[in-house]
Formats: sequence, structure tokens, C-alpha cells
Amino acid sequence: MNRAFSRKKDKTWMHTPEALSKHYIPYNAKFLGSTEVEQPKGTEVVRDAVRKLKFARHIKKSEGQKTPKVELQISIYGVKILDPKTKEVQHNCQLHRISFCADDKTDKRIFTFICKDSESNKHLCYVFDSEKCAEEITLTIGQAFDLAYRKFLESGGKDVETRKQIAGLQKRIQELETENAELKNKVQDLENQLRITQVHASPSSTPTRNGTQPPPVPSRSTEIKRDLFGAEPFDPFSCGAGDFPPDIQSKLDEMQEGFKMGLTLEGTVFCLDPLDSRC
Repeated sequence: MNRAFSRKKDKTWMHTPEALSKHYIPYNAKFLGSTEVEQPKGTEVVRDAVRKLKFARHIKKSEGQKTPKVELQISIYGVKILDPKTKEVQHNCQLHRISFCADDKTDKRIFTFICKDSESNKHLCYVFDSEKCAEEITLTIGQAFDLAYRKFLESGGKDVETRKQIAGLQKRIQELETENAELKNKVQDLENQLRITQVHASPSSTPTRNGTQPPPVPSRSTEIKRDLFGAEPFDPFSCGAGDFPPDIQSKLDEMQEGFKMGLTLEGTVFCLDPLDSRC
């Protein structure tokens, strides 16, 4: 199909696009925990993770510890895991980092997703227990991923290469400004040396009215470097910093790679068409 995503015909989205793009969909669930996994996708991968976390939870339950309750807030910006009372964010999983999401067909209460950690770059499997909404939450994450990718194309994905070129040009401008400042400092040093040489070579210096020699001409301050026209050097990142931050290329590459990997949802792979045909 000539679409950003392919999904099963019997899977229909449950929420309006506005609900996920302008707000978020909240769910309550029990959080069994998270554990590192070796692969970003795979039914067996999450099955082993679920088995491991269930076993750990049984041990804690036998010790009198209750399974903590959390609130999930799902939107096109990611899946937030919060404390339901204090609303403190415990985990914030960006959608382009989520590669696999499924509910357990053998245990209707369990659902899980795999997310790549932003700091360690390790793949973590998050496991939850929801009495009635496991499948609905899974589908909601799939819908959010779909909408997030479409928004990425509309707002920035189409201009990825253009923005990369602009970022490269801005970096080159900074390099040239630095080189220009260094050259001006060298010219100033040569002028000062020439002035000192002329003073020493002159047989007589013009004294001031009180008979003392005039003080040497101070060198220009280098605290504020200015160009040949007296203007301060142009800083490209002080203009439109929100649109073109210094690390824009790495950020765009990260999002592009995440969406390219796609989201596997209950055996259905949600992946994007080649970006070359869309950007």
C-alpha cells in the first residue's frame, strides 16, 4: 500500500487524532518493571522478559510488597509513566525509540513494549498489568506511532536534507568567523610591532607639553571582536535557535533511524516507506 504504515484491516484506531496530538490518553496499570533485552523486537524476547519480571514480582509479593500502580499518558510525543498520585514522571519513552509493542495472548492482562534508552542506548522491555485495557493500550501506542510519523513528515521530515545542509553551512560560517578573528588579531599584533619599531627608530619623539613622551597607543580590545565594517561577528545559532540547534543533525538522524526501524505491533510491522521518496 502506498501509505506510511501498513496494518491489519481488522485493526481500527480507537481515538481521534486530536486526542493524541493535542492532548494525551491516560490509562492506569500496574507496573511489573523493566529489564534489559538483547533485541529490539521479537515475541520470544518479550516473552522471556515477562517471565523474568513475573517471577521477580512473585518474590516481592511473597515478601509483602505490592505491585506499584502507575499512570500511562500516551500521545504523539511518547509514553510517559507517572506516579498516579504525585504525577511525578518515572519514565519518558519517546515513540521513535519504541520498536515493539504487544499484549500477551495467553495472559490478557499483560502488555509490554521495548524502548531504546536515551542515555545507555540499551533496549529495555517494560511490562505492565492491566485488567481490562491491555489490548486497547497496545493499539493506542500503535496509533500514536502512526500519527507521530506523519507529523514528523509534515513538520521536519520533508526538509531533513535541507536542514542538514543549513546546519553544515552554519557550522562553516562559525569556522570562518573564528579564522577571521584570528587573522585580525595577527594583523593587530603586526601593527603594534611596527609601531614600536618606528618609535625606537625615530631620532626624536614628539614630547607632550609637559615634556614627557606620549603613552603608547593601546591595542584594541579583543573582548568584542568586530569585522571590517565594525559589526560583531554573526552567530548563526543566535538566530532561529529553536529551528536549527547545533545538534540538529544528530537529532534528525536519531528520529529518522527510529521511524525507519518501525514499530512491530502484535505481529504487524508498522514501518515507514523509504524516506528518499518522501523527503
